[in-house]
Amino acid sequence: MLIGVPRETRPGETRVAATPTTVRQLTALGYAVVVETAAGTAASFPDDGYREAGARVGTADDAWGADVVLHVAKPTAEEVGRLRDGAVLVSTLAPALDPDLLATLAARPITALAMDAVPRISRAQSLDVLSSMANIAGYRAVIEAAHAFGRSFTGQVTAAGKVPPATVLVVGAGVAGLAAIGAASSLGAIVRATDVRPEVAEQIASMGGQYVGVPADEESSGGGTGYASVTSADYDRRAAAMYAEQAREVDIVITTALIPGRPAPRLLTEEMVAAMRPGSVVVDMAAAQGGNVAGSVPDEVVVTPNGVTIIGYTDLPGRLPGQASQLFGTNLVNLVKLLTPGKDGRPVLDLDDVVQRSMTVVRDGELLWPPPPVQVSAAPTAAPAPRPAAPAPAPRAPRSPARTAAVVGVAAALLFLAAAFSPNQLIGNLTVFALAVVVGFYVIGNVHHALHTPLMSVTNAISGIIVVGALLQIGHTSALVTVLATVAVLVASINVFGGFAVTRRMLGMFTRS
Repeated sequence: MLIGVPRETRPGETRVAATPTTVRQLTALGYAVVVETAAGTAASFPDDGYREAGARVGTADDAWGADVVLHVAKPTAEEVGRLRDGAVLVSTLAPALDPDLLATLAARPITALAMDAVPRISRAQSLDVLSSMANIAGYRAVIEAAHAFGRSFTGQVTAAGKVPPATVLVVGAGVAGLAAIGAASSLGAIVRATDVRPEVAEQIASMGGQYVGVPADEESSGGGTGYASVTSADYDRRAAAMYAEQAREVDIVITTALIPGRPAPRLLTEEMVAAMRPGSVVVDMAAAQGGNVAGSVPDEVVVTPNGVTIIGYTDLPGRLPGQASQLFGTNLVNLVKLLTPGKDGRPVLDLDDVVQRSMTVVRDGELLWPPPPVQVSAAPTAAPAPRPAAPAPAPRAPRSPARTAAVVGVAAALLFLAAAFSPNQLIGNLTVFALAVVVGFYVIGNVHHALHTPLMSVTNAISGIIVVGALLQIGHTSALVTVLATVAVLVASINVFGGFAVTRRMLGMFTRS
């Protein structure tokens, strides 16, 4: 069957649904590919590159008239009308926000799959264009903020004076938020981040940020969907107080808060923006869905009367078109692989598959949106029946202080006699042994369990020293010394080879097959 890749016609859209690299992968699945002339020019993919990859370069009618059409932005009603009967359209469709487009698609005898309706489950991660594009958008948001900001992100100490580092607040610690945290931190800024899910504090810290929570915050994990959910009015009130305080302190705010199927929540009010210092920058990544920030305008840069710049770009992924097209195209290839189990160039739509069912908006003119809810977490296992409690053991009589003192006194006397009648060398060895026991207990006892495998390498080295020392004692004039040295060589060798065997097995768990 034929896959068509038309040129994007939405204003400002620079991405393309297939790159020369992904075209090779599509043809390897048995498909023929036609790409509209100049479809990849804005992303720096010339037509010759597609021809070398095995695609045919044709007209718009050729691309839209294919059996399967791969697209990036939402198609217009005119573009939907160019699809042939029975065709399969794969694109971002925003089905929860654009009912008119759903009606237009359902009016045609076609099948439409929404790339932005991929369920947030592990098996579907390779298809998730929202995550792919959010990763790029978060990075680009920091770049846009740095361009509009009046000074550098990193702090400097120069002969002309000290420059403090910029302070950045990232609202939302999803894919876009974490990417923004990492980019701002790498530029040298002091990064703070907040999220309605307190459990992401560790992820924020791993990217170089500092978690800022709402006082007595509640957990809002989204019910296992992978997205943040609607919060309570009490939480919103406490969060507003936190945002107002942070707005007065930070230099840059990047908001990423979105709730699927709903307008973006309003987080920063006009009063909060007015309280920010002149020269501050706000990047509203949710401007396309209504905006998290009062005063943001989609695709425009607004400067408030107090000198705060509000950036409302909705095409942040498209500002890195080459990389965004490659990631988007790879997501599409992974979907086509799922739809083509036989690798014979014939797509097979399986609505029993939760991933394919969630993405299918229209099938042969039948509207299938919204899909049934996805069960993303396993049902809790039934708790085992409680076992009858065993009878408690009889309490042991406490040891008397006199008995304890007697045992310690006898041990001390024996140690004194051993030291009095032993050669000086043995006394020195016993002292080293006692100190080694104490030091080893406190050092090895505090080693985290994750570091036990590297610790084996250290014990192997110590055992190797024992082997060398024992070998030097073999052949001693005393038969007892020779026997003890032989036993030491045997035991230490077992420890060395066993330790390396276990270490090899542990390292093999991290080796890709």
